[in-house]
Amino acid sequence: MAAVTNIWEWLVLMRLLLKILPVRYCCYNMSFIKVEENSDFPIHNLPYGIFSTPDNPRHRIGVAIGDQILDLGVIKPLFSGPVLSKHQDVFDQPTLNAFMGLGHKAWKEARTVLQKLLSANETTLQEDVGLRSRAFVHQSLAEMHLPAEIGDYTDFYSSRDHATNVGIMFRGKENALMPNWLHLPVGYHGRASSVVVSGTPLRRPMGQTRPDETKPPVYGSCKLLDIELEMAFFVGPGNKLGEPIPIHKAHEHIFGMVLMNDWSARDIQKWEYVPLGPFLGKSFGTTISPWVVPMEALMPFAQPNSVQDPKPLPYLCHDDPYTFDINLFVSVKGETMKEPSTISKSNFKYMYWTMKQQLAHHTVSGCNVRPGDLLASGTISGPDAESFGSMLELSWKGTKTIDLGDGQIRKFLQDGDEVIMTGYCQGKGYRVGFGQCRGKVLPALQ
Repeated sequence: MAAVTNIWEWLVLMRLLLKILPVRYCCYNMSFIKVEENSDFPIHNLPYGIFSTPDNPRHRIGVAIGDQILDLGVIKPLFSGPVLSKHQDVFDQPTLNAFMGLGHKAWKEARTVLQKLLSANETTLQEDVGLRSRAFVHQSLAEMHLPAEIGDYTDFYSSRDHATNVGIMFRGKENALMPNWLHLPVGYHGRASSVVVSGTPLRRPMGQTRPDETKPPVYGSCKLLDIELEMAFFVGPGNKLGEPIPIHKAHEHIFGMVLMNDWSARDIQKWEYVPLGPFLGKSFGTTISPWVVPMEALMPFAQPNSVQDPKPLPYLCHDDPYTFDINLFVSVKGETMKEPSTISKSNFKYMYWTMKQQLAHHTVSGCNVRPGDLLASGTISGPDAESFGSMLELSWKGTKTIDLGDGQIRKFLQDGDEVIMTGYCQGKGYRVGFGQCRGKVLPALQ
């Protein structure tokens, strides 16, 4: 009898301890919202996005959980922690910029509150029928929008496999990598105005090309339309003009990640890029997925960084793992095809330069970045052919065909083709995913 009493006393004690433990020590593995096993959006994820509905066209901030969206404007009084209690108005904004600008402590506090509210053993939302009916929207009823007002967009070139492949095609094996590539994260400033959300169709661009190098250039529609499998991150607080972000502080300025398709007009790009680099060949459109996965959700999937030889200069050095095991897939669906066909299976872990290095290098000159700025990885390619992240590589500069099945082959994209990119991190019994990044090719305006 004494043993039983002791067990009950122990159980009561453990219950009391759980009540007084700080929330950060609790693990909320189950949500009261039903989440399918292969859903991209379990309680471990909780990505942020901007949505509207037919009955309420106002753009508002939501968090994905299962097949639902939690409207943060409806529950903003519940963000009562030391940081967010003074800034609940950020959840009424039509973009994520203001929330991104609050910084790392605010993001962690918001995530802790959300995981607690959505957990199976928390009653605040679960048992308040009225609040639940106002706070949740089914994803099928929502239209997604760009997560932020993107002031600036920078595209890096940080996959060694991709850079090597392209270098071999155009310069040969001996000169595959340019002399600076192993010393710094190469990048260029892109066009923010043409970044669009998943589902937005894009028109085949017009421009100058030189298909016959013995003749003058011609004007017409792009003939070598390509995709680039990329990922990108949104900047948080940012820095003042003239004050670089040191690499040990970079994580505090990286809000979260999205999938990206940086569409490319290869023939336009080939003619125009010397000596200043990408211009019209890239600026006609860049597609991103609508859900921004926070870095806290991705940290369990961090991998050791690539071995960098030669060792970068000190301002680019960091030892903590900041490369991530994110499975990536690219599919193409032609207009006459019933189902899309997967043409690439890659992984973000193949990247040579990390996001911390990209941000530190971007700002080392004193360049200021701001909340909502978007920094992209560059094409993500792996070491084998099936992991190549562009059709330029998959078709090896048009010398091979890409088999889509049902008699469909491609070297580059045709009008009517739809490109679908997906990605996820695989945990034990759950996955942290990004949803879809998709877009359809419309004919050029002649």
